[in-house]
Amino acid sequence: MDLIANLGLGLSVTFTPTNVLFCFIGAMVGTLIGVLPGIGPLATMAMLLPITFTLPPTTAIIMLAGIYYGSQYGGSTTAILVNIPGESSAVVTCLDGHQMARQGRAGAALAVAAIGSFFAGCVVTVLIALAAPPLSAIALRFAAPEYFSLMVVGLVGAVVLAHGSVLKAIGVVLVGLLLGLVGTDITSGAQRYTFGVQNLADGVGVVAVAMGLFGLTEVIANLESPTESREIVSQKVSGLMPTRADLRAAFPAMARGTAIGSALGVLPGGGALLSAFTSYIVEKKVAKDPSRFGRGAIEGVAGPESANNAGAQASFIPMLTLGIPSNPVMAMMIGALLIQGIAPGPQVMTKQPELFWGLIASMWLGNLMLVIINLPLIGIWVALLRVPYRMLFPAILLFCAIGVYSVNNATFDVLLTAGFGLFGYVLLKLGFEPAPMLMGLILGPMMEENMRRAMTVSRGNPMIFIERPLSAALLAIATALLLIVILPNVRRGREKAFQE
Repeated sequence: MDLIANLGLGLSVTFTPTNVLFCFIGAMVGTLIGVLPGIGPLATMAMLLPITFTLPPTTAIIMLAGIYYGSQYGGSTTAILVNIPGESSAVVTCLDGHQMARQGRAGAALAVAAIGSFFAGCVVTVLIALAAPPLSAIALRFAAPEYFSLMVVGLVGAVVLAHGSVLKAIGVVLVGLLLGLVGTDITSGAQRYTFGVQNLADGVGVVAVAMGLFGLTEVIANLESPTESREIVSQKVSGLMPTRADLRAAFPAMARGTAIGSALGVLPGGGALLSAFTSYIVEKKVAKDPSRFGRGAIEGVAGPESANNAGAQASFIPMLTLGIPSNPVMAMMIGALLIQGIAPGPQVMTKQPELFWGLIASMWLGNLMLVIINLPLIGIWVALLRVPYRMLFPAILLFCAIGVYSVNNATFDVLLTAGFGLFGYVLLKLGFEPAPMLMGLILGPMMEENMRRAMTVSRGNPMIFIERPLSAALLAIATALLLIVILPNVRRGREKAFQE
């Protein structure tokens, strides 16, 4: 009964005119940035973070959530019609989706992608509603040592599942942790690593780092690459109602994709991308005729599209219940909560139930809106694909500059963003993935606070992290993950998986 009452509260919060409007804006913007290759949800959320200052917390989080799972819908449109993934998790959809479009079945591919995403979104929303209360109850028993160890697991997960070298990923995480130390020490009030720059007294801004690493770096990288020839499907997209045979073939793949995305989305470092790739591999393994894949197999669209949406929404579970981001986008969501003065974690459910249950209920509304936005308006999205990137990037740069300046009305923040944009580009050229750095920056201050609190309680005895069973178990998991991934066989398998 509590669950029904809580969902009723969430629906009453969601269906206010303001929240419905911003849910629609989030879904629309998410679809737009999913359709347009080379922008991505991280850069967009970074650009829109300053806007959230002026919004109520629930409205702001509903909008940002809509952008994230909306981008998973939009990414499939470009993958199917143009063979260019608008969002990284849609890479797999290109393999069979574009082949279906070339065979004149673009409508069926788009419809199955939308239905699969809608089905997965609805199922995972129920899963979040069921799983969140017991997880929050467990998390309420956590003390400072357990929180510290849990954050270590989160950072190790980001390292293990980052592209490229494990050592490079560890290095990037450490840079993020060091950036988190900059600013005023909350205990002593002394300034640390500010080098006399008063603008750094409050620390390095999450917005400036995110915009630089994921907004400006993306623009520089896209301008460097040659202009792609977009082979847009010329014939009119029709047949948006899939046949019964299509649905019979696609539904088992949707169910498997939803299960895979739900499981992998919760893991640290997981989310939409890992879920989509895993789903495609599973579909190919269970198929009676694997040779159909890559030639227009409808399961190759239904499975990954369900998995990426399920993974995107399932990643809200650890963020909402434990305050731990499972991927960089969730780190950005935590940044948005902190900007609003809300400490993410199990207390959110008890202290801000309207925010917690309003966000969950909004996912149902958002997924329904996305089906309506994506299928009937397909002509608009196809027209947008013809816009050359050279006309888009000045607008992206302008929004980045205006957004970061509006946070503190400081030109220093704009310069900082430009600096991190160049730094992100250097990381990219040297084969470092910048995403773990953002997670280090956001988790770093919380890790330090919990570590110092634990050390105060234990009077300086570091054994407190091992003597408490739950903390010791979490640290053991983190150590085991690092040791396993360093093993030669595992390392080779990991590198091969990322190449595929």
